[in-house]
Amino acid sequence: MPPSKPTPATTPPSARTGWRDPLLHMLIALACAFALSQAFRTLGAMMATPLISVYGLSARQLGLWSSAFHLGFGLLQITMGLSLDLYGVRRTVLCAFPMAVGGAALCAFAPGFGALVLGQALIGIGCAPAFLACTVFIARHFAAERFTAMSGLAMSISGLGILFTGTPLAWLIEAFSWRAGYLALGGVALLAWLAVYWRVREPAPPRPAQEATGSARPSLRQALREMLPLLRLPHTRGILCFAAVSYAAFITLRGLWLGPMLHDRHALSLVASGNVALAMTLTGIVGPSLFGRLDPGRTRRPRWMAACATLAAALFAVMALTGQLWIDIVLPVFYGLLSGYNVLQYAYVKSSYPAAVTGRAIALLNTAMFLGVALMQWLTGAVATWAAQQGIEPLRAAFLTVAAMLAAGALAFARMPQARTAPAMPAP
Repeated sequence: MPPSKPTPATTPPSARTGWRDPLLHMLIALACAFALSQAFRTLGAMMATPLISVYGLSARQLGLWSSAFHLGFGLLQITMGLSLDLYGVRRTVLCAFPMAVGGAALCAFAPGFGALVLGQALIGIGCAPAFLACTVFIARHFAAERFTAMSGLAMSISGLGILFTGTPLAWLIEAFSWRAGYLALGGVALLAWLAVYWRVREPAPPRPAQEATGSARPSLRQALREMLPLLRLPHTRGILCFAAVSYAAFITLRGLWLGPMLHDRHALSLVASGNVALAMTLTGIVGPSLFGRLDPGRTRRPRWMAACATLAAALFAVMALTGQLWIDIVLPVFYGLLSGYNVLQYAYVKSSYPAAVTGRAIALLNTAMFLGVALMQWLTGAVATWAAQQGIEPLRAAFLTVAAMLAAGALAFARMPQARTAPAMPAP
C-alpha cells in the first residue's frame, strides 16, 4: 500500500478555504466512501419486500439480516479508530473497503439466507472506517471552529448514498431484481475506493512524542489498553447511552421498516414507497448541515440533543398508534430533517476528550451507535414477530419499542454527568 504523502502546500491546512482547497477534495473523496456505507446500511427498506417474497423471511429474520451489517460495522469501530490514529486515514480506508465490495458480490450471488447474512456482515466490516475516517480527517486538518460545519457537509454528501436506496433502488429492483441492486452498489463501491486511492494524500501529522524520544510506536494492543481510561470518565456513560439509540432510530426506520410499513400497512407499490424514502432522504441530507450551522455551543448542546431525541420518540409513538397514510408519509419526511441532530454528538465528543485520543473517542462513540443499530433492528424484528403471534400489528409493536428506547436513552443522557471541558485522561 503506498504511504500517505504530505500536502506540498506551505499554507497551514486549517487556514486554506474555498472549493479549490485540496483538503476539501480529499474530504469529498472520503465522503464518497461514506456515501456507499450509507447506501448499504439503508438498502433494507427497499430490499425487505422482495427478500420476504423470495425467501419467506419472518420479521425476526429480516431484523437479523439488516442488523448483520451494523454488527460487523460496530464491532470493528474501536479497531478502526486505533488504526486511524496509528496508521492514518488513507491506508485504513484502502485496506478495509475492498471487503465491502466482496460482501456486495457475495450478497448478489447468495444462494440462501445464510450467505446473505454473511455478505451483510462483510459489507459492514468493509465500511467500518468510512465515516470515522471523515471525522478524524476533519478533526486533524480543519480549524476547530469549522469542525461541526465540515462534519455536516460530509454527512450531507454521504446522503447521496441514501438517495440511491430510495426511488432508484426501488426502480432497479422492479426492473431487474434485488440482486441487481447489490451488484450496482458493489460497482459504485469499487469506484469510491479508486477515488480515495487517487485523491487522498493525507497531510503528515505532527511527530508523535514516542518518535521524538526515540521510543517505538505503540502496538495495537497497547493502544487498545489505552482506551480503557475513556470508559472511566463519568460523562462517557451518558454519551454511550445516547449514542446507542439516537442514530439507531433513524436507521431502523429508514433502513428497515419504512418500506414494509408503506407496503404492508398501506399497500403502496415498491416505487411509491421509494418515493417516500427519497423524500425522507432529501430532508435527511439537509438536516446535518442545518444542525451543524445552528450548533448552540458547548453549554447548550446537551439540552438540544436530549430534546431532539425526546421529540423523535414522540414521532415514533404517533406512527405506532395512528396508522394513517398521511402521518406515515409526513412524519418520516420530517424526521429525516430532525435526525440531523445526530451531528451534534460528534462536536460534543470532540469537546469532551483531549485531542490526542480524538480518533479513539469517536471510535467508541461509533461502536455504541452501530451496536445500538444492530440491537434495535434485531429487537424490533423479534418484537414484531412476537406481536404478530399475539394478534397485534407488528409495526405498532416495533415502533413503540423504538420510542421507548429513544426516551430511555435521552433520559439517561440528561441525568448522567456531562462534560463541560476536555478533561485530563486518568491513568490506564
